[in-house]
Amino acid sequence: MLRLASASLAGTAIEFYDFFVYGTAAALVLGPLFFPSFSPLAGTLAAFGTFGVGFLARPLGSALFGHIGDRYGRRPVLLASLLLTGVATVAVGCVPTFSSIGVAAPALLLVLRFLQGLGLGGEWGGAVLLTAEHAPEGRRGLWSSFPQIGPAVGFLLANGLMLGLSAALTDGQFQTWGWRVPFWAAGLLALAGLWLRRSVEETPQFRALTETGRRAEAPLAEVVRGHWRLLLLTGGALAVGYAVFYSVTTWSLAYATEHLGVHRTVMLSCIMAAVALKGLVTPLVALLGDRYGRRPLCLIGCAVCALWMFPFVALLRTADPLLMTLGAVGALFGMVTMFAVVGAYLPELYAPRIRCTGAAVGYNLGGVLGGALTPIVATALADGSGPPWGVAVYLTGIALVSLACFALLPETNPVVVGARKAAPDTETGTAEAAAPA
Repeated sequence: MLRLASASLAGTAIEFYDFFVYGTAAALVLGPLFFPSFSPLAGTLAAFGTFGVGFLARPLGSALFGHIGDRYGRRPVLLASLLLTGVATVAVGCVPTFSSIGVAAPALLLVLRFLQGLGLGGEWGGAVLLTAEHAPEGRRGLWSSFPQIGPAVGFLLANGLMLGLSAALTDGQFQTWGWRVPFWAAGLLALAGLWLRRSVEETPQFRALTETGRRAEAPLAEVVRGHWRLLLLTGGALAVGYAVFYSVTTWSLAYATEHLGVHRTVMLSCIMAAVALKGLVTPLVALLGDRYGRRPLCLIGCAVCALWMFPFVALLRTADPLLMTLGAVGALFGMVTMFAVVGAYLPELYAPRIRCTGAAVGYNLGGVLGGALTPIVATALADGSGPPWGVAVYLTGIALVSLACFALLPETNPVVVGARKAAPDTETGTAEAAAPA
């Protein structure tokens, strides 16, 4: 399990490195380089628009690679999605700016960002199922949290490299070529990831489906036709996690550097410290999910996010590094309380024959609802000289919607559900009804 979980973590870290390095570049340099005729605000909005295209592509990628995963195995998904995202990311680092090729520059960015999102949409389902379908029931949450650590590692890699280059280079050097280096580095990371995954074995549950001839012929159609309500609920439930994460890691970076005069190295350091703590506590929270259930932690995480958004904005507004870090830590604590357990939660909601498609599409649908628009909406709401309370209202609203969606979902932890079935009802003497795993 440790070898499988490590391979899964490494792959998601590399995939999310590719995805996050674009978000950081969008916040710092892509606006003036690729949309120079726009005002600073409009340029940032346009750069975040290309950033959002990656999220729109993710459900398509999860449907495409989910079909492969449910029909041909989880292992091919791990290799193909990593290769696609790596190639697209390296290509972003090679795109000439607007001053060289005109409107073709942002058009190429748009296409490559779409391909990035397509690959990442397939990565999560394959990586999570690799661990979830190998793990013992009582520790499924723990082992499935390893892929969920990957985004934190990928973010730290991407921003650490950006931070190092930003500190080492002059502004002119960084604007000219320095921002491209992290994109080029994605090629080496992709090769390392492919090497790590070369010997990964197919999961026992998929092998059983193959042997019994019970693989789904059209998994997406089966999910949409028979589980559309579950799909919408999981997408809505996960929206707040994406909204909070990208508010902290992408919007706040642009806001602090453009509106508050905070140097990019200072703000990147604050965000990286918060994300590092998020990664460290992920497996600890997952252990709680194995003991007490997935759903209670998700409800708690949504509540924390709803209560913390106004303090988050207030602390960001101070421009004090320690207080900004505290605001980011509080927001990401709420987010990780949910996302530490969804690696086990979503696969448990779907039958094995459609699990790769259902879990991945639901997860990435949340990315569209919460991640694609949040940097754009937050940037627009924060325009002006006053505190951006509109951003706090927007994020609190998303948290309440997600809270309602989680409230309508069942518990799936086999240990908790089994205990409920075994415990007699004190009034009726019958076993308590449990949600399907």
